[in-house]
Amino acid sequence: MQASLALKAVTKIFPSGDGVREVDLALTPGEIHALVGLNGAGKSTLMRLMLGMKSPDSGLITLNGVAFDKISPDRWARVGHLIEYPLAYAELTVRQNLILSARLRGSAPDRAKSASATIIEKLNLGKFAERRTGELSLGNRQRVGLASALQHEPDLIILDEPTNALDPAGVILLRTVLLERAANGASVLVSSHHLDEVSRIADRITVINGGRIIGALQPGQPEIERAFFSLVQTDSEAA
Repeated sequence: MQASLALKAVTKIFPSGDGVREVDLALTPGEIHALVGLNGAGKSTLMRLMLGMKSPDSGLITLNGVAFDKISPDRWARVGHLIEYPLAYAELTVRQNLILSARLRGSAPDRAKSASATIIEKLNLGKFAERRTGELSLGNRQRVGLASALQHEPDLIILDEPTNALDPAGVILLRTVLLERAANGASVLVSSHHLDEVSRIADRITVINGGRIIGALQPGQPEIERAFFSLVQTDSEAA
C-alpha cells in the first residue's frame, strides 16, 4: 500500500543546532501512528515539515507520491491538523469558528453548517456552541481546535499533543473520533507525552530523540514507559 505521507532522509537544522536529522517516516492509510519523545526531541518540527509549514534543508517529503511544490490546494484541503495551539477567533462563537474553518477549506455554506453541527455533537460541544470561544476554558478551546481539524473528515490527520488540557471525557471522545477516521481509511499521526493513552489506539509507535528516529515501541507492551525511557537513555548515552 502506498504511503499517504512519506519522508526520506529529511533534515532541518536551526541556527541553535536543534532540528531533525535524516528522518525516514511513512504514514499508511487506515493506520494510527504515534510519535513520542521528550520535550525538544523534534516532534513539533517534524510535524510542521509534514504540513509544509517549514521547508527541509535536505531530503524529500511527498503526499500521495507528489512533492509538496506540486500539490494542489484541493488536496491540502483534505488534511486536518492541530499543531501546539488551537487556532480560533476569540470573538466568534464556537459554531461560527467551525463554519469559518470549513469555508476556508472550500466547503459550500450548507456543507460547512452540516459538518460543524456533526462535530459539535461528536465532541460534546453543544452547550458551548453559541458561546464566544475566548470565554471557554483551555480544555474546551482545545476541543474546538480538534473539531476544526476533524470536521471535514480529512484523510490525513496530524495532531501535536492533542490531549493537552482535555479532561478524561474529552480524551475518550477524541479517541473515538480518531479510531473512526482510521477505520474509514485516514492516515493519523499523533504526538504525545502520554504513552499509556497512545498505546491504546496506535498501530505503530515511533520514538524520536535528539531530532532522530531511534526506534519503535510495541503498542500495548508491558511497562511501555520503562521501555521508552530505556531506549532514550541508551541513545543519549551513545550520542
